[in-house]
Amino acid sequence: MTAHATGFTWFEARYPDLAEAYCLTQVQGLTPDELLRRFDALPGSDAVGLEAVTVRSEAYEDGEDAEAGALFDPAEDRLLVAVTELDGWALAIEPYGYLGVLDTVIPRLGEGTRLVSHFRDVNAADHFHWWEHGTRRLHFEPLFPDQRDGTDAEAPGIPELLTACGFELETEEHDLCGEAAFALAERLTDARLSPERLEAATYRIGYAPRP
Repeated sequence: MTAHATGFTWFEARYPDLAEAYCLTQVQGLTPDELLRRFDALPGSDAVGLEAVTVRSEAYEDGEDAEAGALFDPAEDRLLVAVTELDGWALAIEPYGYLGVLDTVIPRLGEGTRLVSHFRDVNAADHFHWWEHGTRRLHFEPLFPDQRDGTDAEAPGIPELLTACGFELETEEHDLCGEAAFALAERLTDARLSPERLEAATYRIGYAPRP
């Protein structure tokens, strides 16, 4: 695929609140139910479209999610996760979440397969992960793409791949680093995200324990 950061400016334009703080995790070959199980999440009902997911998330954050109240004690500290399937990958979206980029959680989520995740919070802290069969192949902060770790961090072709996605390795320009993370995820998964696909998808809502 030839995905580039400029092809993902729609994410912030379409979902401005979500773009401020999210975690997006893709795991190859899993069903949504299996990925929720790996999150140790209590499964809830379905929501159609990412906009509906954001509405559910806001209700949950405000303590107005009746389903959550029926599933578990409000004293339990859980994060809302919405999972669907696209192009052979289970896709988990966590509004205001971060489970998919935790080193303590990733091995469980991606056991036996490939995982790609990226995250941003309201303070602009960000992370990108590519793991395969329990091995961290690439990790970096999209704001600082020249500072990488993992088995493939300095492998031939990685700097060129990052540059092709829109990351700036030689300058301090990083206006589209978040969008470049989406482009890199698409190149690593061959799973194409678009607003049309995200709104047509059905998401299983789950409630995962906060570590």
